Amino acid sequence: MAFPLQNPRQLSDYDLRLLKVFQAVVEHGGFAAAEAHLGITKSTISIHISNLEQRMGFTLCQRGRSGFTLTHEGQSIYHATLNLFESVRDFSLLVGSLGAELSGELVIWCSEQLDQAKQLQFAQVIEQIHQQHSGLQIELDAMSIDQIEKGLLQGKVHVGIYPAYHKVDGLEYLPIHQEQVFLCCSNRHPFFHKTDHQISDQDFANAETIHPGIDITGEGKAQLEKFNLTAKSYQFHMRKILINSGQYLGFMPQGHIQRELNSGTMRLLRPNSINYDFTLSLVYHKQPREAKKQGIAISAIEKVFVDN
Repeated sequence: MAFPLQNPRQLSDYDLRLLKVFQAVVEHGGFAAAEAHLGITKSTISIHISNLEQRMGFTLCQRGRSGFTLTHEGQSIYHATLNLFESVRDFSLLVGSLGAELSGELVIWCSEQLDQAKQLQFAQVIEQIHQQHSGLQIELDAMSIDQIEKGLLQGKVHVGIYPAYHKVDGLEYLPIHQEQVFLCCSNRHPFFHKTDHQISDQDFANAETIHPGIDITGEGKAQLEKFNLTAKSYQFHMRKILINSGQYLGFMPQGHIQRELNSGTMRLLRPNSINYDFTLSLVYHKQPREAKKQGIAISAIEKVFVDN
């Protein structure tokens, strides 16, 4: 189906509504799949897309028994639609940030690498932000590093807290906490009742050990290469479960296992020589959409974690 070309014109509210329908159809993979999301019938969606094609002057998609596919023009319009609505969102965020009283969400995502002491410090951060900016709705959540990086780059997250072994262009990194990570085992492991001198280097090399679930660099990488890595766990609390099974050795910060060390259910192995530094960083976008909100979070976190 071909339509005559039309002269360029400004988009109307009706055009924007039709583009919203088109975006939903593309992202759900067809008319039928988009019904529930849009709350309208398949036949109504078809009418909306036909109207949009008529107004645009070309076919946006092929639909039929062979399935739903975008034309070349449809792909271009879809990507332009994403940019259009993203620009509208950016404009709304900018307008909102210019008011005397900040409102809306302040989003902080962590990678769950927080022991009890750091959790208490973060409680101080939240207290400070809430007391000074009560109009903000704070979202504090745990996500994977990949999710945090994506959220920061997309402008959906104001700051992230995670171990930054690898740097991403466009993001800024500020170390806020450093501690050593030690090799340890539980009292159910054969090494527990041996002295460090009784455990040879070859014993360590043969022992099943947990990989931290992330490609670390420097001394940490050099330490890991000495071991038989047969399990994987990124989160410290999940790694602790593997260690407590008595089947694996694993690297843990002392703050996460202090209770077990005190009770005698875990021990460190060669702590003076088998260790590496673990650093948590405050990560944020170099060119944020909402600079004021980002600055509020950075200031509060620096005051509690860095200045004290």
